[in-house]
Amino acid sequence: MIKLLIYEDNPQLREGLTMLIDGSEGFSVLAAFKNCSNVANEIKTYQPDVILMDIDMPGVNGLQGLKIIRETNTEVKILMLTVFDDHQNIFEALQNGANGYILKKTPPAKLLEYIEEASTGGAPMTASVATQVLKMFAQLNLPSDKDYNLSEREKEVLQWLVKGYSYKMIAAEMFIAMDTVRSHIKKIYEKLHVNSKSEAVAKAFRDKIV
Repeated sequence: MIKLLIYEDNPQLREGLTMLIDGSEGFSVLAAFKNCSNVANEIKTYQPDVILMDIDMPGVNGLQGLKIIRETNTEVKILMLTVFDDHQNIFEALQNGANGYILKKTPPAKLLEYIEEASTGGAPMTASVATQVLKMFAQLNLPSDKDYNLSEREKEVLQWLVKGYSYKMIAAEMFIAMDTVRSHIKKIYEKLHVNSKSEAVAKAFRDKIV
């Protein structure tokens, strides 16, 4: 069972998302909120697996909420669910630890698929968003000789992360246990000084580590 919290200021959409997700097998919406004004306590209280996070909300918005969550919790998966597909919002969300970025026009069945993908370590993105991310990386033509002292095995794991593979898929490709994958990824995060998969992938591209 994938447990979720929803942050969305539009009451009709908030209710619609809750009914869709909660009414689908394998998913449970623990609560839904109109903004992130009390997000730290809510995460601690409910301990969700995945958070669906709007960006444009009154008071404390989604990007601010994302930063607050990542100050104390790097494990929960956070999916930005928004109408914005501009460079600035996408980059800021990924830089601050979002696990995925999807648009509100996403069909219901695809949304459930994205949530499931995020819960297993994937980094789902709407196609138009992924295209923008690739364009952003293409513009980051900065030479770098940093390797952060990653071992060859860690570099291999990072390469699979960059390709969008989940922990389970990496384990299958490398013929190693899931716990071994987690151990490698924990070390990669420590060496790169990052807290999430999206941050690690962004740094790998930016500093040309893989």
